[in-house]
Amino acid sequence: MSALHPPAHTLAQALTQLPLIAILRGLTPSEAPAIGQGLVESGFAIIEVPLNSPEPLLSIATLARLLPRTLIGAGTVLNAQQVKDVHAAGGRLVVAPNFNPAVVAQALALNMVVLPGVATPTEAFAALDAGAHGLKLFPAEMISPATVKALRAVLPKDTALMPVGGITPDNMAAYRTAGASGFGLGSALYAPGRSAEQTRAAAQNFVKAFRG
Repeated sequence: MSALHPPAHTLAQALTQLPLIAILRGLTPSEAPAIGQGLVESGFAIIEVPLNSPEPLLSIATLARLLPRTLIGAGTVLNAQQVKDVHAAGGRLVVAPNFNPAVVAQALALNMVVLPGVATPTEAFAALDAGAHGLKLFPAEMISPATVKALRAVLPKDTALMPVGGITPDNMAAYRTAGASGFGLGSALYAPGRSAEQTRAAAQNFVKAFRG
């Protein structure tokens, strides 16, 4: 990324387009082009391939090459070396299930967008102090809309809060009313074996529900 587009600006642009992160856990490199194209054509601007997928770095490299205007990166990033690997593959996004200061620091050093996972106010403020560009609220199954409202009341107003885990087109509205900025979408959007056509249909359902 050029100096004209620092990570915070890159993330803000993508969230403005559509604040939904496609989480493609289990994606294979051969599926990546069709799945990625369908998501982008449905309006998605952010795609992550969790590192516990088959050959995730190859999928990330493929998506980054085919979709240069899309914010592509990895999920389930647990250490600094993995951040370097994602960067080398062409990824510009690091998402983690937890807050590891070393992961945030490495992502910042490489000019990447970083969204660590947090579940408490203590973790949230520590992650922001470390330089996180936004917060993945995980697992959302244990973080109610009431909790999101309470967090929103104390966190900086422009903090991106993204519940992840068990999010469906039907439960987004309550979180949004409580102050969620957007969402990470997992198995309700994509699961191993789901075709590009099925994934596109699910993506369109999510976009319709979000904008509805």
